[in-house]
Amino acid sequence: MAGKGFRGLGAAALAMATGACASGVAPSNAGFLTTYEGLAPRRDVVRASVSQRRDEVLASTITRLWLAPAEVFGVTDPVLSDDDRRAVLNEVDRQLCYELSERFEISEQPEPQAGTVRVGVTYIRPTHQAGSAAAAVANFFIPGPIKVRAPGGTGGLGAEAELLTPDGRQAAAIVWRRDAMVVGTDKPSLSRIGDAHQLAEPLGDMVGDALSPDDREVREIPDPDPCRRFGPRIRVEGILAGFATGLYEPGLSGGRRSSDSEADRD
Repeated sequence: MAGKGFRGLGAAALAMATGACASGVAPSNAGFLTTYEGLAPRRDVVRASVSQRRDEVLASTITRLWLAPAEVFGVTDPVLSDDDRRAVLNEVDRQLCYELSERFEISEQPEPQAGTVRVGVTYIRPTHQAGSAAAAVANFFIPGPIKVRAPGGTGGLGAEAELLTPDGRQAAAIVWRRDAMVVGTDKPSLSRIGDAHQLAEPLGDMVGDALSPDDREVREIPDPDPCRRFGPRIRVEGILAGFATGLYEPGLSGGRRSSDSEADRD
């Protein structure tokens, strides 16, 4: 009986959340990009706020790029610990590298003939840990991948990214922001950065699509993996932990940077 009640609650919340989603809403500009000229809101995106532009001619000339280390830009509240900041930035780098490596050759350092991708994390909303614990208990009674979260307890992530030609011209850009959904596949987390960390994956997907030319085909990942310095593409321990507990744990789900890469960030 209790299971039916929770399933009914989940269905009702899903309908409310779906109806409340607004697409085509342009996120605010933080000032990280070299230019915002030509950015237009996407109206085919439901869960995130996205504006983007791409110069197909310029983007098509770039086949190799360097991914500059992501940085926090303009985020003053909440104040993040150094460990939290690194964890979010590392996961953003990891996810972007994975997606971009399917469309471009990846250089591990700047090169005169390579393009550059710059990424600024401009918004981090903390996850409410107590609400996540309650949600984990409630979701025990709701089968399937859909999770119900406490309203007001979800976290979020926002970023701006651009693709620059070797001579510094902006070939493509995106402004992206998303909060975890009250009803959806975003797992609750006992970490303050749980939602921001797991939202790095959809951010990577959107950036990869936004910066890549329309005619650029997805390529096989080279061996050795050009993104290996960020850690494995799949963390089995994170998948197993999420299945067992219903919670997202950044420490088990994200990558691990090499000491050289971490030193570059500091």
